Amino acid sequence: MLQDPAFPVDSEELLPAGHRVGEWTVTGPIGEGAWATVYAAHRTDHRAEGGTAPRTDHRPDHRNDRRNDEANDEPDDTVALKVLPTAGLAPRQARQVAEAARREAELARTAPHPRLVRLLDTLVLAAPDQPSLDGAIVLVMERARCTLRDLLATGVDEAEGARIVTGICEGLAHLHRSGWVHADLKPENVLIGADGEVRLSDFGLAIELTGTHGHGAPMGTPDYLPPERWREPLGEHGVKVRTTADIWALGIVIHEVFAAGSRPFPGTTPTARCAAAQQYAEGRAALRLAAAVPPFWRALAADCLAPTHAARAPHTAESLLGRIRAHRPDRRPLRPRRRPYPRPRPRTALLALASCATVAATVTALWPHPGPSGQPAHVRVFNAERGCQDRADRDPQCSLGLAVDPLRPYTADNVVPVRVWHDDTLDADCQLPTGLPVINEEDLTSTLWYRIRLPGSSTTAWLPAVRTRDRPALLRCP
Repeated sequence: MLQDPAFPVDSEELLPAGHRVGEWTVTGPIGEGAWATVYAAHRTDHRAEGGTAPRTDHRPDHRNDRRNDEANDEPDDTVALKVLPTAGLAPRQARQVAEAARREAELARTAPHPRLVRLLDTLVLAAPDQPSLDGAIVLVMERARCTLRDLLATGVDEAEGARIVTGICEGLAHLHRSGWVHADLKPENVLIGADGEVRLSDFGLAIELTGTHGHGAPMGTPDYLPPERWREPLGEHGVKVRTTADIWALGIVIHEVFAAGSRPFPGTTPTARCAAAQQYAEGRAALRLAAAVPPFWRALAADCLAPTHAARAPHTAESLLGRIRAHRPDRRPLRPRRRPYPRPRPRTALLALASCATVAATVTALWPHPGPSGQPAHVRVFNAERGCQDRADRDPQCSLGLAVDPLRPYTADNVVPVRVWHDDTLDADCQLPTGLPVINEEDLTSTLWYRIRLPGSSTTAWLPAVRTRDRPALLRCP
């Protein structure tokens, strides 16, 4: 069932650096998605501030116990603020945002664990002079060093992969024992903490179990949804969700960890990979795991990817964790490698909505908003299809289009005649953060567009940010 379209958030217009939210001072944006923006912040030094920092008052969110016991013992000085505005949303949409925040807070209150990201506080902002902020929900969380997706981009060896998968299993086992299904497990939602340890995050879609299953909205990330999810009937309380949904997603993640980020089902788009997974589940295709996955982890991933709920049910997070621990000959805890982790790229897994067949999807939609500059900037075209990155010739099938209008669908009737290819350099003169969302072959989506000056012409066109890895500092387009 299709969900409402995403509602882009412009981080530049919400919380600038130096803005105070309760006892926290914003230092800058980390990333943004369709319904939320994440900022880095530190605890305000009241003795040194001199009373000059801009501030937004807040109301305690008495619907939840705002802090878990562990957070009260030793509060963090550097945090991440996840801001979910509700202004301008229809009542049903505002309820969806509030419900997602409530789930995160409820899970943190009732089931804290070292393998789950800590929620330190929840606030509701009162800013009558700033309508875009008034009523916004703020989740104050411990700040991570990077996501698992970031780490996969740099490569992990088998020992480090084992440590990461062990941490994920520990988190899932605890969630399932506590009566919760994560329902959106993927590398973007696995955080690597400042101490190098693994923490599961983003529980906006988490579902509380009532017996063997729970019910939730027909949402999730297509690449990580189990085959049966596509056939579940939509009842009065939503679709049925079981813990085996997390086990299927774990199988995908295990494959990505040991296969340099590649997924087990072929296809260049989520829709194609969804179709391949369905063919496998129906017995029309074999499960082909990458040869790079070591034998033990291949067997583990294959069990997680059993084609039906019934075949997957015996492989609980607890039993998988036991197999992993038994596989380690010394039986000692796997400790983080003593090497620096990559600094987090400015993206975080947040709730965004896109469609794959008839199920809504959460996708990564995070791009930085650098300081403005009045000077044109060079941007280099990026084609996410690897087969189109090494071509010396200008194969028409690898060309990309520039849009006429970033507020219209990015389709064939909305592109200029000029085509571009991977590694082409273009001149951009301004940016538009609130265009229509575009998703690329790596399942990244963004509402940010750059206005391009076409060579040798006064005509301009638009390049979606997912088609470049550059992030130039440009003024906002008028």
